Amino acid sequence: MKTFVLSVLIIAISMALLGIKMLFRKNGRFSSQHIHDNAALRKQGIHCVIDQDKAARKAGKAY
Repeated sequence: MKTFVLSVLIIAISMALLGIKMLFRKNGRFSSQHIHDNAALRKQGIHCVIDQDKAARKAGKAY
């Protein structure tokens, strides 16, 4: 039982620390982790695999 309570406490603290931005900011939210939402990667010409697959199928080069 002691191990279970300790585990729940550690998980609760972790969740609170992960959500701290959302809790204390007016419009707090997690930034998107998707490649297509990252301006720096788009600038370098890096796309997500779904977009690459879609372009390859359109060009007839999907194998």
